[in-house]
Amino acid sequence: MTSEQVKKSRKERVQQFIDKMGSVREKLLNEIKKVIVGQNKVLDQILITLFCQSHCLVVGVPGLAKTLMVRTLAQVMDLDFHRIQFTPDLMPSDITGTEILEIDPDTQERRFKFNKGPVFTNILLADEINRTPPKTQAALLECMQEYRVTAAGESYPIQRPFFVLATQNPIEQEGTYPLPEAQLDRFMLNILIDYPSRDEEIDILKATTGVEQGQPNKVLKGEQILKVQELVRRVPVSDHVVQYATDLARATRPEGSELDFIQNYLEWGAGPRAGQYLLLGAKARALLNGRFNVSCSDVRSVAHPVIRHRIFTNFNADSEGIEEDDVIDWLVDEVPEPDERTYAKRAQKEKEAEKQTAAQES
Repeated sequence: MTSEQVKKSRKERVQQFIDKMGSVREKLLNEIKKVIVGQNKVLDQILITLFCQSHCLVVGVPGLAKTLMVRTLAQVMDLDFHRIQFTPDLMPSDITGTEILEIDPDTQERRFKFNKGPVFTNILLADEINRTPPKTQAALLECMQEYRVTAAGESYPIQRPFFVLATQNPIEQEGTYPLPEAQLDRFMLNILIDYPSRDEEIDILKATTGVEQGQPNKVLKGEQILKVQELVRRVPVSDHVVQYATDLARATRPEGSELDFIQNYLEWGAGPRAGQYLLLGAKARALLNGRFNVSCSDVRSVAHPVIRHRIFTNFNADSEGIEEDDVIDWLVDEVPEPDERTYAKRAQKEKEAEKQTAAQES
């Protein structure tokens, strides 16, 4: 085969895989809905996070089936699942593992053996992560970032896919250890779970108070998930979309924003990681919908969960009852998509900057 034929064959295989992704998403949601009623938007955002090879923070009151949702997701994907209930007395070794002294039955020689903790899994539910001290929070966040655990000078890799879903209870903050802003930034999405509608709640009561319970079937396996995660990174993005994501992230910073409500209501804006996750989330969304082209609407669809925990309101906003989501609503409405004039202006600014640099060097 010639090089052109190889490229064509590879492109056809990629296209076939993309076409399957839309049906795979539907199959996943259909199997999960055998157990979970409603929460379609939340499920879509969790799938986006998983396929972006990242982690998410879920905020919701107790009793909204957060644990059941994650356990069902692990079951549908044929992945290992562990749950950690975070408490004030939880130590880092309780989640990462610890060394124990054991005696070899043959040689009677004493040696240390590392017993792996619950973090060695595929899907980890970190329940009420804000109820444990910063030392334990940092141990989990290190695992999320490095995909390994270091104990007694030895590194133990965590098998991928590795997905952490951490939860927080928004109504009970006594005796908690709020995550610092730098650690919040490690989570790709901040997902809000709201109460179900009346009809959905009726269906929940019917489904959970009877004898028969839904049994979801397996749809994906770990190897397939890794392929999807790799494919998400390969999805091409036009400069038009990249610049739009950049504009959204940069517009949240009060010192450089031209928007009055940003300067009036925000103390701090989002960093570059917000733009990275806007693009990754848009790529995953497009792929899950069976598309290989990413649009600005894909970026807007993930703007709220990506940005809401990366901006911080000031006293003016708090006194007027304005929340982060209100600011993001205005932001999405006010920041325009780049057009030809915008490109021309930026090109002109770049030329002027080059001329100034050249003049200074001479």
